[in-house]
Amino acid sequence: MKTTLRRQRAPIVQSIRVDKISGATRLVRAIRIVLAVVYAILSLLPVLWIGMTAFKSRPDATAVPPKVIFKPTLEGFVSLLTDRAILNEARRQELLAHADELPWYQRLMVQQGMEITGPSQYVSRLWNSFIIAGVSTVAAVVLGLLAAYAFSRFPVPGKGDLLFFILSTRMLPPVVVTIPIFLMYRQLGLYDTHIGLILLYTVFNLSFSVWLMKGFLDEIPREYEEAALVDGYTRLQAFFKVVLPNSLSGLAATTVFCLIFAWNEYAFALMLTTDRARTAPPSITTMLGRGGIEWASIAAGSLGFLIPVVLVTFALRKYLLRGVTFGAIRQ
Repeated sequence: MKTTLRRQRAPIVQSIRVDKISGATRLVRAIRIVLAVVYAILSLLPVLWIGMTAFKSRPDATAVPPKVIFKPTLEGFVSLLTDRAILNEARRQELLAHADELPWYQRLMVQQGMEITGPSQYVSRLWNSFIIAGVSTVAAVVLGLLAAYAFSRFPVPGKGDLLFFILSTRMLPPVVVTIPIFLMYRQLGLYDTHIGLILLYTVFNLSFSVWLMKGFLDEIPREYEEAALVDGYTRLQAFFKVVLPNSLSGLAATTVFCLIFAWNEYAFALMLTTDRARTAPPSITTMLGRGGIEWASIAAGSLGFLIPVVLVTFALRKYLLRGVTFGAIRQ
């Protein structure tokens, strides 16, 4: 009789345990979701505030306490993209009298007591950022991929020492070597040149690229290449037709990280350039307006500078999952 009762209670007890476990699992999952949402809000709050400030007028941008509700305006973007001069009252009244004949951006500046004298250097310096960051990222990723493939697939003599030497180049803060590099660049004629910053960013990104890509290539089973070699492919053909397609996730992650470093780098761009090759980060922080800092223009410049990296990361989002072929073949 007791045995029969135990057998009848066993499914009930098991169902109660399963319900408790599932309930605890749902609670943990709900807590994780809440924490992730809170973290996302806190992380995106500065970006949201930059976006709001970019569309504020100058009085609203400097208001105390800060304004959350305001009338949007493109004054910050116009100030960012143009050079301006202060108008005297007579000239201002003259332009206001013919305001209907002026383009909207000139009319906007006249209302603020300024006249547009020409385009600013922001577009050219943003273009410098595109060239320098883009070329250095491609160079670092390509060279890092080839070096990582050699370390991953071939018996390189002193492999451990070489990998440690490559990694040691990132142990020293870049700002420490700024003055020696500055003196060297002045002697070599690389100061304030695109090729100078491209070489510098490539060198600093190369160690990170080699180590990151080696980790991805180690996860690609060698049996894939061996099968391709048996089928008559050369080593180079096997690399391009087998290894490269399977390493797209690693290439995407390495590209994003190298691009972020080269795109956002500030110290070298400030110390090693003046005008011709200066990138956007040093130029955004030096925007001074009439009687003070133009926070709306700085916010507009920061927003425009942020968008390209966001677009690249969004375009590569499906490749950023690590290890597409991880565990495909178990030894």
